[in-house]
Amino acid sequence: MKIAVVQDYLRSGGTERQSVLLADAFAVHGHTSTLLTFRPGGPLAATLQHATHRTLQSFDSRLDWWAPGLVHTLASLHPDVVLCMGRMANSRAASIKAALTRSKVVATMRTGKQLPRFYRRSLRVADHVIANSREAVDALVARYGLDERHCSTIANSLVFREAPDSAAQRAKLRTHHGAGPDTHVLLCVAMFRPEKNQRDLIEIASELPKDLDWQLWLAGDGPELASCERTVEDLGLGRRVKFLGWMRDPSPAYAAADIAVHASTSEALSNFLIEAQAHGLPVVAYQAQGNRECVVPGHTGYILPPGNSNAFRKALIDLAADAPEARSSRSAQARRFARESFDPERQIRSYLALFERLVAG
Repeated sequence: MKIAVVQDYLRSGGTERQSVLLADAFAVHGHTSTLLTFRPGGPLAATLQHATHRTLQSFDSRLDWWAPGLVHTLASLHPDVVLCMGRMANSRAASIKAALTRSKVVATMRTGKQLPRFYRRSLRVADHVIANSREAVDALVARYGLDERHCSTIANSLVFREAPDSAAQRAKLRTHHGAGPDTHVLLCVAMFRPEKNQRDLIEIASELPKDLDWQLWLAGDGPELASCERTVEDLGLGRRVKFLGWMRDPSPAYAAADIAVHASTSEALSNFLIEAQAHGLPVVAYQAQGNRECVVPGHTGYILPPGNSNAFRKALIDLAADAPEARSSRSAQARRFARESFDPERQIRSYLALFERLVAG
């Protein structure tokens, strides 16, 4: 098959990582795969290895919505399937479908945010819609009136696996940040956007018991970073809260951490929670769309009511107090659950099987 994956820009977010993973995997499986982006460049552009990368803007206008020549470029690729990823690409799916009548256009639902009008229209006219969680499918049916038969659930694929030298990575990064053997390192890997809510994590951690040795590591970049840095300064937490910046591969941070923490208010299915568990980390997170599907509550972590900072803090204290045997057992369960449930090869086969049915039908 000829498959085109459409994404506005290869910024450092989870959807963009999935776009790169899918485009590359389709190529590895023997299909003609093109990743078409509106803007050139981006932090993840260099991570594409097997698929062809085409861009629409001849220079980076920094406008995510501007897609000059989108339909013409897609038509020149003669795709059997066009897979739209992200809000901007999905908002163009209806116009793509109208122009490329011989191609199957697949929209995706990978967000818990309210959808703009053009996105909603695309969902109705696309040949199929893929959501990355069961809760997201339920939202498509209940909130946007889609026929459930028009939708499929294919979870996110695990991107980062545990490295063979994870013990060495752990020791090196913990030493670099001054975390001792008894320090409980809390980790969040996410873009600094308002809905990711890192500020809540900072405030929750600031009220942990004074006799608990902890550090909070926040990896990522984005518009809310400066605000979070000011919050840390205002609370006098400069020794305890570490800003790691954007990491092309966050595996060393997962290896060095002890507990994954996530206060996001809007998700479809959290890549961070999946990756953290695949590295053996227990999870404490607020409930957001899809989060219950990527944690085994009580076994691999805690999913808590949004805004309940006291319950969040108590879960952290309980996990920190785990005996070594309990900690080891929980880590093993987390690894097994994440690696089996979000195996990339299984997810890729699901995408390709769906595409084949659509093209044949």
